[in-house]
Amino acid sequence: MKKVYPVILTPSKIGYVVYVPDLEINTQGTDIANAIEMARDAIGLWGITEEDMGRSIPEPSSKLPEHSPDEIVTLVDIDFGAYRKANDNRTIRKNLTIPSWLNTLAEKAGINFSQVLQEALKEKLGIHDRP
Repeated sequence: MKKVYPVILTPSKIGYVVYVPDLEINTQGTDIANAIEMARDAIGLWGITEEDMGRSIPEPSSKLPEHSPDEIVTLVDIDFGAYRKANDNRTIRKNLTIPSWLNTLAEKAGINFSQVLQEALKEKLGIHDRP
């Protein structure tokens, strides 16, 4: 589900303070691009948390909010489904089969099977930038 929310960027000593009036949330960024990125992240996190708690995500305002002359009002788009997929770090249980001799050696060596499988999958998939 894609939505576009108006945000207000207020200059500060360290960049910009970002306010999302429709959701009553704040964040900040070091420059305009970073502030918009942080706004998108804050909106996405807020939205999927609301969904997880059984609440609906409010519709964005159709009008831009009032603001002072030194503030910037812009729009930030968010795809809540894509955001959830990209940031879903829940763990799931997988059942796997390995030879008994390998299991015995790995247990004696104190190998963490989950960690090894995660590392191997990331390497196989070429994933280097996710924890």
